[in-house]
Amino acid sequence: MAHLFQVGAGSGGMPVLDMVCRDRRIDHVTLVEPDLYKAHNVERHLFAPNDVGKLKADLAKRWLCVRRPDLEIDLLIADLTDPARQEEMEAAAANCDLGVCAADNEAAKYHFDALMRQFAKPWTLGEVLSGGIGGFVHRFVPGGPCYGCVASHLKRDALVEKPNAVDYSQPNGAMIETTVPADIASIHAVAGLHAVITKELLDAGPVKSDHGALSLLLTLKQVPDLFPEAFRPFRFRIARSADCLICRPPERELASEELDAALSQALARLGDG
Repeated sequence: MAHLFQVGAGSGGMPVLDMVCRDRRIDHVTLVEPDLYKAHNVERHLFAPNDVGKLKADLAKRWLCVRRPDLEIDLLIADLTDPARQEEMEAAAANCDLGVCAADNEAAKYHFDALMRQFAKPWTLGEVLSGGIGGFVHRFVPGGPCYGCVASHLKRDALVEKPNAVDYSQPNGAMIETTVPADIASIHAVAGLHAVITKELLDAGPVKSDHGALSLLLTLKQVPDLFPEAFRPFRFRIARSADCLICRPPERELASEELDAALSQALARLGDG
């Protein structure tokens, strides 16, 4: 039996939570989700329109209890990065068997990565690209590359020759096209792949760190200068980077201020893409 630690029950996270928790091997879930269900969520979410204004965490628990009344569910209605709640977040990471990150901001992804590496737990991450043009699913294992290694590697690989090309990997970019939301079909296509990769962790048991990180890209639309064709899968094996500021073995013990500075630099590099 397994304990799942998940952050995020939004339009992408909720279908993953639903699909993974239908597996009877999951008997305990800890869910981190602080947000309210809002009117603009309705067209892309599993929850009903008359649930607008309620906490997503409570709605997720109700959804799961109907389908898995035997499931133990703990809710942490808090921001994952809230300093006042870190003891609870660390306890969830320490006690889980696997993790799922369905957060939609870089700070939360890096923070979840740090928690899972601290307690040597495998985890997965799903990312729907802006406009529903495709999505990534990443699998991380103890001792392998961190999220910073993967994000830096894939960012370099995604560079295009034309200087003014749209960077669809940056949903907060300055160009209007990058802010177009994905529709529910695209979100669920990526969520289904995310659930499959997560369930593989249940099938395989402990995964050796020498496998590195596995990243899958599924294109859903043809995009000039970026995706030459739709419905094409790409598979990446990414090794741990010796130059990574986040997870490389330090030559000396780093102060917390230095670690914070390294994280800020990594986030700044992503924002400059």
